[in-house]
Amino acid sequence: MVTHQTIGERDEILSAEDLATLRENLHEQLLFRREQLRQFATASRADDRRVREDAAQVEVGVKLAASARMVLADVEEALSRMDSGTYGVCHLCRRPVERHRLLIVPQARYCGRCQQVREAGR
Repeated sequence: MVTHQTIGERDEILSAEDLATLRENLHEQLLFRREQLRQFATASRADDRRVREDAAQVEVGVKLAASARMVLADVEEALSRMDSGTYGVCHLCRRPVERHRLLIVPQARYCGRCQQVREAGR
């Protein structure tokens, strides 16, 4: 288990307390997204006839479910990285992901610089 990791500048350390808080946050997100997807599935079965009448509502529901699945996958991957000891390392440049970034987006895969490069390339 990772107890601390250098993040960003030398004086920015992701403490054991930070990791515990981040793990708890990720776990809460995991439960929320699973419940959200369960509710989408239940609603689509229960309201099938009504939903067929409202194509726009179906489209919104499909997009929300897809988004929830993507976030769920990101959260599961972040928890897996925590377990393997690779959490907080940028997938592109292999430098540490900034502590403040992880505290805001705990499932972040990329450091701020690499994230900006990815977004600029889209």
